[in-house]
Amino acid sequence: MSDKTASVPAAGQRGKSLASTLGKSWVLIFLLLETVYFCFRSEGFANPNSLQIMLFYGVLVFLLATAELFVIVTGGIDLSVGYVLGFASIISIKVIEKLTGMGLDPGLALLLGVAATLVVGLIPGLINGWLVAYLKVPPFIATFAMVGVCHGISELIINGVYAMGLPKLASDIGSGHMLYIAPGGALSLFQKPVVERGVSVLEIVPNIVVVTAVVVAIFAFLLSRTKFGRHVYAIGGNMDAAERAGIPVKRRILGVYATSSFLASLAGVVYAFMYVSGKADAGASLLLDSIAAVVIGGASLFGGSGTVGRTMVGALIIAVLDLGLRMSGTPTFDKYILVGVILILAVIMERYMQERA
Repeated sequence: MSDKTASVPAAGQRGKSLASTLGKSWVLIFLLLETVYFCFRSEGFANPNSLQIMLFYGVLVFLLATAELFVIVTGGIDLSVGYVLGFASIISIKVIEKLTGMGLDPGLALLLGVAATLVVGLIPGLINGWLVAYLKVPPFIATFAMVGVCHGISELIINGVYAMGLPKLASDIGSGHMLYIAPGGALSLFQKPVVERGVSVLEIVPNIVVVTAVVVAIFAFLLSRTKFGRHVYAIGGNMDAAERAGIPVKRRILGVYATSSFLASLAGVVYAFMYVSGKADAGASLLLDSIAAVVIGGASLFGGSGTVGRTMVGALIIAVLDLGLRMSGTPTFDKYILVGVILILAVIMERYMQERA
């Protein structure tokens, strides 16, 4: 009798352990099921070229989601990332156009233009961080106000017309690939080989995807392996305790919002190189996707938790959904509905995991 009684708690414990494992891994399971579904639903979805397309058009969400993660881990939110992206796309084109007009080499003009854009792009984040950390303005209000500021300044610069005028080198970088394989097996790095009309060249790994992967890896290391990252988690876990522990909370919050703005500005530069144009609302529709990727990836909106790796899984869920719907001929607007539903599911799973803990 005692053996049977002892086996009941043991079975219950195994059930709880299984439920906990499934709860923690539901994002990966969802991504797998979603991918399998679209492989059967959309013809050509399983093609390696489709994977490259998905990653190519997903890079903006990957960058903005990483930016949003830093802020959300502290218990804040940054609503301005989409319009900082648009602002940066315009600034980069205008600066590069001015430099090339002065006779600078296109390569040097691109390098200086990108550097100038990233420096200018820090300003919205520094203002957001100063308002939140030093003036105690709620993050929602501070960053929402910055939406209007960035949008207005961008429209004043372009006066309602798309910013254009990048040199061809920018387009070659933005739409180019790291490796090309010509018929016969000849390899070419970065430079697409010249072939006869009608002859196809195999393109492998878009340049923009490689750049994004490197940037995301750097910021993943910054958040998980450095003192700055540990302080960010501590602030999100308990700000008062972090202050008592001697952590410079205000400076760290300022740094977090500057980091968010920097990554959004980089996304703006990437947008300009990809589409060879810039516009004020270039990233407006990406705000939902970036926040959803962070929450789907398991980060708590109350702060203190979340990783770049899991956020990338959340971003991949959105990227797979986007490409799958497009390839199956489903209206694009359905994507927003489904992202909203998945976001609600993610919040429910987070609450479930908290209760289990």
